[in-house]
Amino acid sequence: MATPKKGRNASAQSKPGRSLALILIAIAALTGGMFASGHTTPRLGIDLAGGTSITLRAVPEAGNESAINKTNMDTAVSIMERRVNGLGVQEAEVQTQGRDNIIVNIPKGTNSEQARKQVGTTAKLYFRPVIATEVSGGGAAKPSPSPTGSPTGKPSGKATERPEVTDKGSASPSASPTTQGRAVTDALKASPTPSASASDQAKASPSASASGGTGADDPGKLQERYAKLDCTDPKTRSSVGDGVKASQSTLACGKNSGGQWQKYILGPAEVDGTDVDKAQATLNTQTGAGWTVQMDFTNGGAKKFGAITGKLAQNQPPQNQFAIVLDGDVVSDPSVRQALTGGNAEISGNFTQQSAQELANMLSYGALPLTFKVDSMNTVTAALGGDQLQAGLIAGAIGLALVVIYLLLYYRGLSFIAILSLLVSAALTYTLMSLLGPAIGFALNLPAVCGAIVAIGITADSFIVYFERVRDEIREGRSLRPAVERAWPRARRTILVSDFVSFLAAAVLFIVTVGKVQGFAFTLGLTTLLDVVVVFLFTKPLLTLMARRPFFANGHKWSGLDPKSLGAQPPLRRTRRPSAPIETKEA
Repeated sequence: MATPKKGRNASAQSKPGRSLALILIAIAALTGGMFASGHTTPRLGIDLAGGTSITLRAVPEAGNESAINKTNMDTAVSIMERRVNGLGVQEAEVQTQGRDNIIVNIPKGTNSEQARKQVGTTAKLYFRPVIATEVSGGGAAKPSPSPTGSPTGKPSGKATERPEVTDKGSASPSASPTTQGRAVTDALKASPTPSASASDQAKASPSASASGGTGADDPGKLQERYAKLDCTDPKTRSSVGDGVKASQSTLACGKNSGGQWQKYILGPAEVDGTDVDKAQATLNTQTGAGWTVQMDFTNGGAKKFGAITGKLAQNQPPQNQFAIVLDGDVVSDPSVRQALTGGNAEISGNFTQQSAQELANMLSYGALPLTFKVDSMNTVTAALGGDQLQAGLIAGAIGLALVVIYLLLYYRGLSFIAILSLLVSAALTYTLMSLLGPAIGFALNLPAVCGAIVAIGITADSFIVYFERVRDEIREGRSLRPAVERAWPRARRTILVSDFVSFLAAAVLFIVTVGKVQGFAFTLGLTTLLDVVVVFLFTKPLLTLMARRPFFANGHKWSGLDPKSLGAQPPLRRTRRPSAPIETKEA
């Protein structure tokens, strides 16, 4: 059995180049992906790039303090992220802090006052009748139908969430743009407005549209803006509905079930979000409808909803649909086939559990008496963060220099392997941080930089453990090549245990903390994992190769592996014990 084991060990020792080639290919692939994606530098956090930090505090109405709970706070965070990202700020950070606070960090480049207005107000939810809709980028305004469903045991508005527009049931292809435009104009003029009083209509000012909004100043102008509307442009989407009152017709954008942007002409709001008493996602197994969203209305809301659905049910698609509009974004556009007067309704279609729960949360949030007050709004300058970053980098450079000097003085030739390993670890860390920015939103802040600096000591510690194990084997009288292989299992166990403890601490810190401290924990955990990769795929194979070179194998005094300077003992020789006593002549 000893011979095959020796052969396997020899085979493992003879192919360290495979591991080195693997890690070099990984570095080349990550570097190529970094340049191909155009993200050649890590994304900086607000403390390094500068920007605005806003602290919002949730304030419930009297008698409804229970509205502040984890579910509602998470929903508010989701809505605020949509608001801020609608301004074109993809790097904004929105997260809860404690029970009733939300922290919004907006990097430099965004108007802080506009951002405060976007995130600090309560979400507005409306039910508006659909007058016209089509995939964004189409031609003139024309009615575009969406699929409808059949009613179930309880009154329901059946539709898929943001259904894709098809040609079936649409206006005749031979109809001229003038005829289509006239149909939309007539629909705008005939749009039912039971919830809007005559005084509200008289107060509707066309000045909103002149300033970039979409107020219902004139059906013809609204139709012209609809024809030019491009919902694929984030800036255009963020301005749709600005300055529009609930009593006015407006334009809106939303995604259909095919993932395409859909544009809409919507009539005045018929039902307000506060008219929804509650909404919940349920799995309807009786009718086979799958996941549905059930809504219960207040007494006043039930009357409004019954009136509008009764009128919409008499129309042809898409004017038998109503749009659920949250902050100017159409989140669903179900169609109606009958008047829904029972005070409740069910929206069904191609819902998944997640999409049904998201829509139910949005509907419920529109009815919550939950508002936010701005506790503080601070401007963070990049100069302050830049100075701190410079000081941190100087401290890191000093620490790295001291580590290198120590390696050179103590390990001599072995320090060459350690320094190369540090460079490989640095390359992997940099490329991964650059790619994780656009991939998962990772932003490099000051605590994250501290985590990377701490990782230098963790990585160097792994090298030292392995080198000391090899030197111990040489002190026992073994030559270098056997020493490298015999020392590896012992060093490997110690390195894995040490890195596991560091990674566990980083994971716990990441879970129990919020904000910038998570950046430190994430970086520490990432670099700890990379330490294992570098030691296994680079440091150990490289030392195996170097052990074959005469400079190291012969124990040169500058190699760091000189047996004489290490105080090596002569090889231990076995003494054969006789199996039986030897008889002497006297005996």
